[in-house]
Amino acid sequence: MTGRVGARELLRRVLDADGWTSWDVPPAGEPAPGTPYGDDLAAARERAGTDEAVVTGEGRLRGRRVAFVVSEFRFLAGSIGSATADRIVAAVERATAERLPLLAAPSSGGTRMQEGTAAFVQMARITAAVMAHRAAGLPYLVYLRHPTTGGVFASWGSLGHVTAAEPGALIGFLGPRVYEGLYGEPFPPGVQVAENLAAKGLVDAVVGLDDLAEVASRALSVLCARPPHDGAPTLGGEPAGDGDAWESIERSRRPDRPGVRELLRYGAGDVTPLSGTGQGEAGRGLTLALARFGGAPCVLVGQDRHSQRAGHPLGPDGLRVARRGMGLAAELGLPLVTVVDTPGAVLSAEAEEGGLAGEIARCLADLMTLAAPTLCLLMGEGTGGAALALLPADRVLAARHGWLAPLPPEGASVIVHRTPSRAAEMAASQGVRSADLLRDGLVDAVVDERPDAADEPEEFCRRAAAAIERELSGLAAGTAASRQARYRRPSR
Repeated sequence: MTGRVGARELLRRVLDADGWTSWDVPPAGEPAPGTPYGDDLAAARERAGTDEAVVTGEGRLRGRRVAFVVSEFRFLAGSIGSATADRIVAAVERATAERLPLLAAPSSGGTRMQEGTAAFVQMARITAAVMAHRAAGLPYLVYLRHPTTGGVFASWGSLGHVTAAEPGALIGFLGPRVYEGLYGEPFPPGVQVAENLAAKGLVDAVVGLDDLAEVASRALSVLCARPPHDGAPTLGGEPAGDGDAWESIERSRRPDRPGVRELLRYGAGDVTPLSGTGQGEAGRGLTLALARFGGAPCVLVGQDRHSQRAGHPLGPDGLRVARRGMGLAAELGLPLVTVVDTPGAVLSAEAEEGGLAGEIARCLADLMTLAAPTLCLLMGEGTGGAALALLPADRVLAARHGWLAPLPPEGASVIVHRTPSRAAEMAASQGVRSADLLRDGLVDAVVDERPDAADEPEEFCRRAAAAIERELSGLAAGTAASRQARYRRPSR
């Protein structure tokens, strides 16, 4: 970790060179000079060069107007007193009223002990203001700096749509000095460190200060954007072809077949990966990101074929990551793109006890009722409940060799014929191919493979990305009834 940077230096290095405008007003209701607390405040002002533990205002980030709340740790360890809370709440409310994205950069030991409980409960006020900002559909980005602990981490430091942390920063609920004083032993090393929190899915990225402007600007380019409205989504699409179902299944299982990572690499721009649930689960079988496909911004939730095959099968934690993405899309009014590509959910005692079935159900419920436009790309394997969990959408695309089935065909063959050897026969009879799905109205368009995505990964991903952009343009959020209609059995 580099040396601690003060609030003004952070603003100088992150915001555009034309500077920033302060929103701060002098603190009110302060203790009289000469009292112990009054002397503490006077000394803090002299040491920090600020009149309180936060600096608020507005500036421009890569040309975009933004509001900010930045802690000054040299002012009584960045602690939050009543006047500090007044300043933070006023800034958040002004950002909401002026419809500005808000950047928060806390660095704090938590509640100001000189004020006690009256200061402690201010965290609830700050939380309410932040949640009102989010409820207005406005982005809230957090950069956790060294150190961020206590009530600050447990309130406005943990509510970001996107959360990054300073390399090596101490970040935790209970400060290590307090822990050792209370329990007589040091806190276990390596736990309350930014890099560990990122690995556990509690923060999205570890970002150096000099990279922060680029990372925040890229995220805001998606979070503040709206999809283009250049007409209704197209109907139909590439012909599905007459291929054999088993051929598609075998092609979809090729280890060199492109997946969601390649789709983002070759077909998307302004990609900001998000890590885990934000609640301590990494869910590595699933990719969550902010991205643009051409001019269309979105939240992308995709099953990661490479990670699933590298020892991270899709489990309940991955589905909770997916539901984080669904919530972001709904809150910010962004389209949600889901990518289905899975050999199936993990089968284990841990998955059962972790609520796998319930998470599938909640994904289905969220998607069927989501207050945001939704688009699904069936990119490869579509096995079982894990595939179904990300399938319901206003528009559904399928790769030519994408397929959807209640079980792997081998499993279906075991159930029906007591042997896996008739898997190809089962696949053909179950209508799993993209051509079958298109015929039955479960898919709206097919993205061609020429003849196999594994043989043309970049070209296929660019074709799929163009189809996503085309479908997102003008796409409006459906309703539960309209999404449900897709699955009604047609009268014969």
